[in-house]
Amino acid sequence: MPPASDYSDQTIALLTRHGKEQVIGPVLEAGLCCVIEHVSGFDTDQFGTFTRDIARPGTQLDAARRKARKAIELSGRALGLASEGSFGPDRVTGLVPWNIELLLLIDDRLGIEVIGLAEDFACSGQLRTGEWTDVHAYAQRNGFPQHRLILRPQDQDDPRIHKDIADWDRLKACFEACQVQADNRLVSVENDLRAFANPTRMRTIERAARDLLARVQSCCPVCETPGYWITQRQPGRPCSWCRMPTAMAKNEVWSCLRCEHVEVKAISDPVSADPGQCAHCNP
Repeated sequence: MPPASDYSDQTIALLTRHGKEQVIGPVLEAGLCCVIEHVSGFDTDQFGTFTRDIARPGTQLDAARRKARKAIELSGRALGLASEGSFGPDRVTGLVPWNIELLLLIDDRLGIEVIGLAEDFACSGQLRTGEWTDVHAYAQRNGFPQHRLILRPQDQDDPRIHKDIADWDRLKACFEACQVQADNRLVSVENDLRAFANPTRMRTIERAARDLLARVQSCCPVCETPGYWITQRQPGRPCSWCRMPTAMAKNEVWSCLRCEHVEVKAISDPVSADPGQCAHCNP
């Protein structure tokens, strides 16, 4: 077995049908000197779709794990890689459309899983209208045609889905077709969230690949296993005014994926918390 930290000249199987290899491959191949093998010929929509016609069973991590395992199965490799995204409102205000991307590397040589994460604003949304001018304005706001759209007649749950809309003529034709199909003459418009159809999402996937690279390159100081990373942040950073502990993190807990080594590191930058985060100074 090669050293735990060495992925040089190793082949990692990546299962995707939506072009994610275009942003994941260059990042990992340059950083790890590995080869990313694109595994195709399997319909990953079986694991769930953003158009809701096939529900995703389990969590975001469960879906990525199933894909990575399928990549290993189909390729016969010991290393499998897969990506899974999720969309919803941001966790602070609940008002901003948000995208979380998870990238999972399964290494059966070492018996470990390493996760890369990135999150950012999402180009996602929905509109229900009977007016072409509304659809045209929505498309312009959402970066069409680089960001593709999906149309349905009647409402957002109608199973009659018009996909792969990537030019204005087809958008207009699909809008008119949906109006004919709909009893209420209304059309539901939404962003296509598949990676190849959504450049904003693709950039977030690339950032998740960079996060995964950083984690793989971080090795346990005891056994050299990759994926040595922060598993917990302990609150208690003192307020810069009153010195009372705040909810802001004071320490980071780093843990190994294989051995039992754990290290607590104090956060030194900044040493103290802003008074605006203090329950005593800013109740």
